[in-house]
Amino acid sequence: MATHEVFNQPPEPAGFSALDEPALLEAVRRDGAGWGEPELRELGALAGSAEVQELARWAEESPPRLRTHDRYGHRVDEVEFHPAWHRLMTTAVEHGLHAAPWAERRPGAHLLRAAAFYLWSQAEAGHGCPVSMTYAAVPALRAEPPLAALYEPLLAARRYDYGLRPPLGKAGLIAGMSMTEKQGGSDVRSNTTRAVPDGRDEAGERYRITGHKWFTSAPMSDVFLTLAQTEEGPTCFLLPRVLPDGTRNALRLQRLKDKLGNRSNASAEVEYEEALVWRVGEPGRGVRTIVEMVNMTRLDCVLGTAAGMRAGLRQALRHTAYRRAFGAPLAEQPLMRQVLADLAVESEAATVLGMRLAAALDRSLAGDTGEAALRRLGLAAGKYWVCKRGAAHAAEALECLGGNGYVEESGMPRLYREAPLLSIWEGSGNVAALDVLRALAKEPEALDAFWAEVDAAAGADRHLDASVAALRKELPTLADPGQAQLRARSVAERMTLVLQGSLLVRHSSPAVADAFCASRLGGGWGHAFGTLPPETDLAGVLERSRVPAGGAGSGGAAA
Repeated sequence: MATHEVFNQPPEPAGFSALDEPALLEAVRRDGAGWGEPELRELGALAGSAEVQELARWAEESPPRLRTHDRYGHRVDEVEFHPAWHRLMTTAVEHGLHAAPWAERRPGAHLLRAAAFYLWSQAEAGHGCPVSMTYAAVPALRAEPPLAALYEPLLAARRYDYGLRPPLGKAGLIAGMSMTEKQGGSDVRSNTTRAVPDGRDEAGERYRITGHKWFTSAPMSDVFLTLAQTEEGPTCFLLPRVLPDGTRNALRLQRLKDKLGNRSNASAEVEYEEALVWRVGEPGRGVRTIVEMVNMTRLDCVLGTAAGMRAGLRQALRHTAYRRAFGAPLAEQPLMRQVLADLAVESEAATVLGMRLAAALDRSLAGDTGEAALRRLGLAAGKYWVCKRGAAHAAEALECLGGNGYVEESGMPRLYREAPLLSIWEGSGNVAALDVLRALAKEPEALDAFWAEVDAAAGADRHLDASVAALRKELPTLADPGQAQLRARSVAERMTLVLQGSLLVRHSSPAVADAFCASRLGGGWGHAFGTLPPETDLAGVLERSRVPAGGAGSGGAAA
């Protein structure tokens, strides 16, 4: 029927490459990972392919199911996934997004992995959780060399070998983490799970643990790092799901969480009934042992949020390029251009920060103490602010599609539901902001490294210079702990903005750098996207973020 003719709608999206972003390639080449560009191009094309976009849809629409018992009544505690999930995991592991850099030891390996994680996260979010956990488990496990010798090669192997079998007999392993308890949340020192010694073997000191975990990430993993109380205090342990003799460990999955987003990934409530574990690190020093894992996953929180921003921006750019209103494409309307440019500026600022922190990781592992200090402080501040911006960015990108964006088929609701997760994961906003204060108070070398990084752009932008000067005056006034806490969020925000501004001034186009500094640092900005200063070079900003006309997929998501 004539009334059913479809017009003034974007065409069905064709495949695209997620590597359609100058800022990402520039960062990879600038900081020593250009040797991996061919693999990034392959992964970027995969992430934007129609096939992978369809896999992402199936993974989201077919959430995991918990099977506590088999047909005969035996306890099995298995989580079943749609085949699409396993295909996404296979690609991620084969491309080394999980833990391959720990085995390769090549300069720029962690930056390359960060870029690849960023690209692939634009395809689907949920499976990024176990990928990130596995990446983060390796440095924590190194606190116990005998365990690391056994498990690290399998954690770093580029083989996704799912299924419940003894871990040391598999071709590759996935790791999870299990720390949060219902009474404590981020206050893991209040955990009630108890561990008692159970002898020793070639892997180290064995214990039996009994207790519960309120939120266990990726419960289908092969091994977990978990915390339990010993006589010495909170201690870190490695818990395999299947024991060396092939029997199931006493890890009981009580239920899967019914989550707002991240629905393709399973999260569970777990009970331990004298489960067998091996100690990782010193007794009573479990929090310190696990901190390195937390820092690694915080990097992925920043990267995942940046990936979600880029995915949302791509959708908004594509839709407004085709959709016409008031006699012209939406993308040519002045106010829409304001919004799109503002989204683009936020997206690139998140991307350059994430890549810079990944480069700092590479250099810190090579022995650069200044880069290690910058990474610690930058991760805490960046985790706070970038992840906070993710939800606002997703909401505005969705609004660019209007009612079309509110419909599940667009993929934008999936992106929107994912966005708040990364602000909560690995320490919510308050925890991250307090970590900034802790670093400032206890690690003066971290602040020195921060100033050295920011000062590399001194004199290039008056708004940046003024913000740096104001921040230098404020930080010494944080001596009173109570007053400092009241200002913790503000300080974390301003430190991140100054660091992002410095990076953009040095490495981005003048249009993007000027827009960021004038708005975020110069005060020429409102409380919503689309309020850049009137003199902003919108054309220059949008040209840098331009995406090919072919398509934007069915909606990416943060990792």
